[in-house]
Amino acid sequence: MTEKTKNEFGLEAERRAFFGRRSSHKLYSTQQKLVEELLPHIEIDLEKGQPDLNRLFGDRVQAPLFLEIGYGGGEHLARHAQTHLENNYIGCEPFMGGVGKMLSYIDRQALENVRLYREDALHLLRALPANAVSGAYLLYPDPWPKKKHHKRRFINPVTLGQLARILKPGAEFRVATDIEDYAAWVLAHIVRSDEFSWHPKAANEWRTPWSDWEPTRYEQKAKREGRASFYFSFYRK
Repeated sequence: MTEKTKNEFGLEAERRAFFGRRSSHKLYSTQQKLVEELLPHIEIDLEKGQPDLNRLFGDRVQAPLFLEIGYGGGEHLARHAQTHLENNYIGCEPFMGGVGKMLSYIDRQALENVRLYREDALHLLRALPANAVSGAYLLYPDPWPKKKHHKRRFINPVTLGQLARILKPGAEFRVATDIEDYAAWVLAHIVRSDEFSWHPKAANEWRTPWSDWEPTRYEQKAKREGRASFYFSFYRK
């Protein structure tokens, strides 16, 4: 279900429905306080216009920018932001439980290099400047297993096109999933894309986590349930 809309800066986008609840469990009081007091200072709000990276990151604007789409509980995003203070990060997550957890990481670790976006990531992809992003992550996205729901999967020609637009040439796009059908879906779209390349150096490379990989709680759950993961590195041509 889509609806064409335009925001204040004239960016036309499809308003895609979220199939799920933005809020599930009630936030802890400490998380709710961070939503009220910290989030307004680090949130990207497209209703206020196209994102201005200078305003968002200030003196840090020249630092490499990385994007995580659907950061879930925030383990991966927080670890990378803490380990690589020389980089800037934008995390996209519409569900408030994940937002609350990520805010707790940011507050506890005093991270100044993270900004958050709470709406459909496609809107942000369309709004960010071209060639602005040095790398992107899509880790364990919803696989929408039923065939009638495949159109809801994040990877499709539209999102890949917008992602390619904002990535710098040679930038890495990492995708992790524990669902074989979704892995095949991703590869099929990448192979058909003129904007990304995939050149594994070994036969089992996509079964091996990256050297700087921070396991997520979802991955740990998949392992407990006996599901192996796929780890893909695609590169912007």
